[in-house]
Amino acid sequence: MNPSAPVISPPPVTEFVYEAIVEIAPREALGRSPLGERFIVPILGGSFEGPRLRGVVLPGGADRQLVRADGVRRLDAFYEMRTDDGTVLTVRNRVLIDDPPGATRYAFSNVEITAPEGPHDWLNRRVLVGTLNTMQPERMAVRIRVYQLI
Repeated sequence: MNPSAPVISPPPVTEFVYEAIVEIAPREALGRSPLGERFIVPILGGSFEGPRLRGVVLPGGADRQLVRADGVRRLDAFYEMRTDDGTVLTVRNRVLIDDPPGATRYAFSNVEITAPEGPHDWLNRRVLVGTLNTMQPERMAVRIRVYQLI
Protein backbone atom coordinates (compact mmCIF):
# COMPACT_ATOMS: atom_id res chain seq x y z
CA MET A 1 0.00 0.00 0.00
CA ASN A 2 1.32 3.41 -0.96
CA PRO A 3 1.30 5.67 2.18
CA SER A 4 1.03 8.81 0.04
CA ALA A 5 -2.01 7.59 -1.93
CA PRO A 6 -5.20 9.51 -1.17
CA VAL A 7 -7.80 7.79 0.98
CA ILE A 8 -11.14 7.59 -0.78
CA SER A 9 -14.15 7.14 1.47
CA PRO A 10 -16.96 4.90 0.29
CA PRO A 11 -20.23 6.56 -0.74
CA PRO A 12 -22.71 7.02 2.11
CA VAL A 13 -25.31 4.43 2.98
CA THR A 14 -28.21 5.15 5.32
CA GLU A 15 -29.42 3.36 8.43
CA PHE A 16 -32.85 4.09 9.95
CA VAL A 17 -32.70 5.92 13.32
CA TYR A 18 -36.34 6.87 14.11
CA GLU A 19 -39.71 8.01 12.84
CA ALA A 20 -41.44 10.95 14.52
CA ILE A 21 -45.06 12.03 14.28
CA VAL A 22 -44.99 15.73 15.13
CA GLU A 23 -48.28 17.46 15.99
CA ILE A 24 -48.42 21.03 14.66
CA ALA A 25 -50.62 24.12 14.94
CA PRO A 26 -51.82 26.01 11.86
CA ARG A 27 -49.17 28.00 9.99
CA GLU A 28 -48.98 31.70 10.89
CA ALA A 29 -47.83 34.32 8.37
CA LEU A 30 -44.92 36.55 9.45
CA GLY A 31 -44.77 38.76 6.35
CA ARG A 32 -42.63 39.11 3.27
CA SER A 33 -38.88 39.59 3.44
CA PRO A 34 -36.32 40.20 0.69
CA LEU A 35 -35.78 36.41 0.62
CA GLY A 36 -39.46 35.44 0.39
CA GLU A 37 -42.66 34.95 2.40
CA ARG A 38 -42.08 33.97 6.07
CA PHE A 39 -44.20 31.69 8.24
CA ILE A 40 -44.00 29.95 11.62
CA VAL A 41 -45.60 26.64 12.61
CA PRO A 42 -45.79 25.95 16.38
CA ILE A 43 -44.91 22.40 17.44
CA LEU A 44 -47.48 21.01 19.88
CA GLY A 45 -45.98 17.60 20.71
CA GLY A 46 -45.86 14.11 19.29
CA SER A 47 -43.96 10.85 19.55
CA PHE A 48 -40.96 9.12 18.01
CA GLU A 49 -39.67 5.57 17.83
CA GLY A 50 -36.70 3.73 16.39
CA PRO A 51 -34.55 0.67 17.06
CA ARG A 52 -32.39 2.42 19.70
CA LEU A 53 -34.63 5.18 21.08
CA ARG A 54 -38.25 6.20 21.55
CA GLY A 55 -40.18 8.84 23.42
CA VAL A 56 -42.20 12.03 23.03
CA VAL A 57 -41.80 15.28 21.14
CA LEU A 58 -42.11 18.11 23.65
CA PRO A 59 -44.39 21.10 22.97
CA GLY A 60 -42.85 24.55 22.61
CA GLY A 61 -40.70 24.23 19.51
CA ALA A 62 -41.44 25.80 16.16
CA ASP A 63 -40.78 25.44 12.47
CA ARG A 64 -39.75 28.66 10.74
CA GLN A 65 -40.56 28.58 7.05
CA LEU A 66 -39.45 30.64 4.07
CA VAL A 67 -41.23 30.36 0.72
CA ARG A 68 -38.89 31.67 -1.97
CA ALA A 69 -40.04 33.42 -5.14
CA ASP A 70 -39.35 30.22 -7.11
CA GLY A 71 -41.74 28.27 -4.82
CA VAL A 72 -39.04 26.31 -2.99
CA ARG A 73 -39.69 26.11 0.76
CA ARG A 74 -36.91 26.23 3.36
CA LEU A 75 -37.92 24.97 6.80
CA ASP A 76 -35.87 25.36 9.98
CA ALA A 77 -37.45 23.48 12.90
CA PHE A 78 -36.04 23.64 16.42
CA TYR A 79 -37.53 21.54 19.24
CA GLU A 80 -36.88 19.00 22.00
CA MET A 81 -37.68 15.30 22.35
CA ARG A 82 -37.64 13.30 25.61
CA THR A 83 -36.63 9.64 25.38
CA ASP A 84 -38.31 6.94 27.47
CA ASP A 85 -35.29 6.99 29.81
CA GLY A 86 -35.77 10.73 30.47
CA THR A 87 -32.98 12.08 28.25
CA VAL A 88 -33.83 15.36 26.53
CA LEU A 89 -32.55 15.66 22.96
CA THR A 90 -32.47 18.99 21.13
CA VAL A 91 -33.33 18.70 17.44
CA ARG A 92 -32.66 21.14 14.61
CA ASN A 93 -34.16 19.96 11.34
CA ARG A 94 -33.45 21.99 8.19
CA VAL A 95 -35.61 20.92 5.27
CA LEU A 96 -35.65 21.86 1.58
CA ILE A 97 -38.93 21.19 -0.23
CA ASP A 98 -39.30 21.55 -3.99
CA ASP A 99 -42.77 20.53 -5.14
CA PRO A 100 -43.11 21.76 -8.74
CA PRO A 101 -46.37 21.05 -10.62
CA GLY A 102 -46.12 17.89 -12.69
CA ALA A 103 -42.79 16.81 -11.17
CA THR A 104 -41.68 14.56 -8.34
CA ARG A 105 -41.70 16.15 -4.89
CA TYR A 106 -38.28 16.65 -3.30
CA ALA A 107 -38.25 16.96 0.50
CA PHE A 108 -35.05 16.09 2.35
CA SER A 109 -33.42 17.45 5.47
CA ASN A 110 -30.26 17.77 7.51
CA VAL A 111 -31.03 16.78 11.10
CA GLU A 112 -28.76 17.84 13.95
CA ILE A 113 -29.37 16.29 17.36
CA THR A 114 -27.67 17.44 20.55
CA ALA A 115 -27.69 14.84 23.30
CA PRO A 116 -26.18 15.00 26.81
CA GLU A 117 -23.49 12.53 27.82
CA GLY A 118 -24.98 9.09 28.30
CA PRO A 119 -26.72 6.39 26.29
CA HIS A 120 -27.74 8.66 23.40
CA ASP A 121 -24.54 10.69 22.95
CA TRP A 122 -23.76 8.66 19.82
CA LEU A 123 -26.23 11.01 18.08
CA ASN A 124 -23.72 13.87 18.56
CA ARG A 125 -21.23 12.01 16.39
CA ARG A 126 -23.36 11.14 13.38
CA VAL A 127 -24.52 12.89 10.22
CA LEU A 128 -28.30 12.55 10.12
CA VAL A 129 -30.61 13.12 7.17
CA GLY A 130 -34.36 12.93 6.95
CA THR A 131 -37.56 12.95 4.98
CA LEU A 132 -40.71 14.96 5.70
CA ASN A 133 -44.30 14.18 4.74
CA THR A 134 -47.47 15.94 5.77
CA MET A 135 -50.34 13.99 7.31
CA GLN A 136 -52.86 16.74 6.52
CA PRO A 137 -55.77 17.06 6.01
CA GLU A 138 -56.49 13.90 8.06
CA ARG A 139 -54.26 15.02 10.93
CA MET A 140 -52.45 18.26 11.84
CA ALA A 141 -49.08 16.53 11.91
CA VAL A 142 -45.99 15.69 9.90
CA ARG A 143 -44.13 12.39 9.63
CA ILE A 144 -40.34 12.74 9.88
CA ARG A 145 -38.06 9.77 9.17
CA VAL A 146 -34.43 10.15 10.23
CA TYR A 147 -31.44 8.14 9.01
CA GLN A 148 -27.75 8.18 9.85
CA LEU A 149 -25.11 8.11 7.14
CA ILE A 150 -22.81 5.14 7.57
